[in-house]
Amino acid sequence: MKTKIFKLVEFLIKKGKVNKEEPPYDLKEAFSKFTNGENDMSKDQLLQFMVEYQGEQNCTLLDLEPIFEKLLQNGSSSNESTSDIAGLSLDKFIDFLLLDDFNGPLKNEVHHDMNAPLSHYFMYTGHNSYLTGNQLTSESSDEPIIEALKQGVRVIELDLWASTKHGGIKVVHGRTLTTPVPLTKCLESIKEHAFVKSDFPVILTLEDHLTPKLQAKFAEVAVQIFGEMLYCPQTDFLTEFPSPASLKKMIVISTKPPKEYPQPDGVSNQVPNGSESSEDETWELQDSIVKLDKEDINTSDYKSNQQSPREYRQLITIHGGKSEGTMKDRLKVDDGKVRRLSLSEKKLKTASESHGADLIRFTQKNILRIFPKGERVKSSNFRPHLGWMYGAQMVAFNMQGYGKSLRLMQGMFKANGGCGYVKKPEFLIQEGADSEVFDPKRTLPVKQILKVKVYKGVGWKSDFSRTHFDRFSPPDFYTKVCIVGVGADCTKKRTRVKMDNWYPVWDEEFEFQLTVPELALLRIEVKDKDQTKDDFAGQTCFPVSELRCGFRSVRLCDRKGKELKSVKLLLRFELETL
Repeated sequence: MKTKIFKLVEFLIKKGKVNKEEPPYDLKEAFSKFTNGENDMSKDQLLQFMVEYQGEQNCTLLDLEPIFEKLLQNGSSSNESTSDIAGLSLDKFIDFLLLDDFNGPLKNEVHHDMNAPLSHYFMYTGHNSYLTGNQLTSESSDEPIIEALKQGVRVIELDLWASTKHGGIKVVHGRTLTTPVPLTKCLESIKEHAFVKSDFPVILTLEDHLTPKLQAKFAEVAVQIFGEMLYCPQTDFLTEFPSPASLKKMIVISTKPPKEYPQPDGVSNQVPNGSESSEDETWELQDSIVKLDKEDINTSDYKSNQQSPREYRQLITIHGGKSEGTMKDRLKVDDGKVRRLSLSEKKLKTASESHGADLIRFTQKNILRIFPKGERVKSSNFRPHLGWMYGAQMVAFNMQGYGKSLRLMQGMFKANGGCGYVKKPEFLIQEGADSEVFDPKRTLPVKQILKVKVYKGVGWKSDFSRTHFDRFSPPDFYTKVCIVGVGADCTKKRTRVKMDNWYPVWDEEFEFQLTVPELALLRIEVKDKDQTKDDFAGQTCFPVSELRCGFRSVRLCDRKGKELKSVKLLLRFELETL
């Protein structure tokens, strides 16, 4: 009985415990330096700090005025005007540093050159964008498409099948038990939400299982819904892709031109238009489980003498390439025209082991799309770097779930103002002096040193219940800091555990030597130490090449990548180029 009473008392004491620690030395030193040792920081001194320490050359007193006044008002007595207060105290200065509007880790605007061909960019790409859950039995809907567009995804995949309902064409993961959604509903939602997050083009990759008659129907519906938003190339094929800048506010179609494929005499397992990914993505399931919806197939549409409609072909900007032949043949560069090739993650891995240079030479002018292997029935994803290291522009991801791989994808596309297009490093675009290309497997000299200092964390007490992490005590937080990139750069480090504290102060610095910083991502995760499995407490991910140096307020996200309301870390970034 005494033991139970003791534990209860201890719980009550810890439950209300705030246990805020002394500010880290670096923060006190910076404050003292810019205040000349005084107890308060004036507006002019704060501006000097922003320009000289934070590197914000364009910051002005006009920018700082409203936030300075607001910080002074918070915590001041009702009969005390802000003009009576000399300036920001050390605590108010730290509050200012935690404002991510002023001190976030990344630039908010588009700053990459957007006038190069599409093949020079990584593109935020979705896979089976219409599915709400798993790849076998979930519903198809326009809702996940809308959500993806709001997040900045620029490449949306639609699987098109014939239907006696849904206006003649349905969007569904064929040969599975997933439910369909009408094509028109998907296209109307794309039109409405395409440019909410970004003005740069939305590319529709079509896995086309339609007859010529229905291809003409698709063209009619697409033109009717998108109107002038729909980009139509002036030639049958392109020798170079247009730039993202030239395609602003445009919808671009990518699929395999139907003229390359003869139509079968009747219904069979062969796909009429056979997208190059369809063979790899088709599920091999037992006949008792999967039933092709035969009443939705109009067999009269399949006639060997029927020609593919011209109006459909005229909509295709990014032509899917042939999938037959050896890998060497598939990766052959045609100087006369550019195209898109799709490979499964398995085939990419095999190709990277034997045809790495061919992959990179192909992606210098053409577009390579990588999609998840068929076994990923729960909509999981693969590590995207394998595609990026070889120049693949469209690393297609299932956006329905969550996991470390999806967090890396989200982190990469926080670059360039979150517009969904990230300019590839020059070494993936241009050949070297002796026509050599980048080799991700070769260990290169260290190019940059990144220093990450983890000072403190705030906000968990606001966003989580008091018993969320531990029933009888405050949480025991620690922070993991990882680099993900080429093999030589991948590193994991972590702070010590701060016991029983909602407001942890770690004050620890980590150093990372980077050989290819252009492809490196900084992954940060906070966990609560537990006797069994440590509890998740927030995560985020950033491209190293985009980090702003100085003190930075880093907002953490939930497992799916949505920002938590209050949880932040105060970090410092330093980047030294050797």
